[in-house]
Amino acid sequence: MNSFKCLLVGTAAAAALAWDSGAADAAKPLESQKQKASYGVGMNVGKSFKSDLIDLDIEAFMSGFKDALAGKESAVSPADLEKAMADLRADVSKKSEERAATNKKAGEEFLAKNKTNKDVKTTDSGLQYTVEREGNGPMPKATDTVKVHYRGTLIDGTEFDSSYKRNEPAEFPVGGVIKGWGEALQLMKVGSKWKVFIPPSIGYGDQGQPPVIPPAAVLIFEIELLEIVKS
Repeated sequence: MNSFKCLLVGTAAAAALAWDSGAADAAKPLESQKQKASYGVGMNVGKSFKSDLIDLDIEAFMSGFKDALAGKESAVSPADLEKAMADLRADVSKKSEERAATNKKAGEEFLAKNKTNKDVKTTDSGLQYTVEREGNGPMPKATDTVKVHYRGTLIDGTEFDSSYKRNEPAEFPVGGVIKGWGEALQLMKVGSKWKVFIPPSIGYGDQGQPPVIPPAAVLIFEIELLEIVKS
């Protein structure tokens, strides 16, 4: 599924949730496990895919949603629907490009200023990092799997992920992560804790990873390398 479809599906789910919230509040409490689980899934989808890149008419959306579930024919002709969807894709693309340009400029300014910090080291790829604690263990290779604790934020301080909050370290192959992470991990010794600053060129690029990672975003991670997992 491409990013536009993910964005559309996710935003539609969030829109449906918002549209029905008044009815849900007025309805009987969510008592059964099925009701609670269903509500939780809806909340998670709505939060995960919330985006202001796409603007939906909620009433029209709900009409189409209900017609589809009922097996009714589309109230909009195929030709009109195709044009409307093309216009929507163009609008989302334009907003995404504009946001990428804004984020790229802000990110470049941030990294340029950050680079002047005497504690910041910069590699040839543009990766920047500071060593908060130097470990004395081995350094992982690209073929290794590691266990880490981490926290990820954007340059404005927005947190988008944290293993600390989940109270559970993450395990993944060094060669299976974004380039900036992979490079940093292979420079770290087990026991180390670094703060890394990843430009989009070795992160998620100009496209980002909607809806969590904005286009052309600089990513900041606190990474604590706990161990190299033995196979």
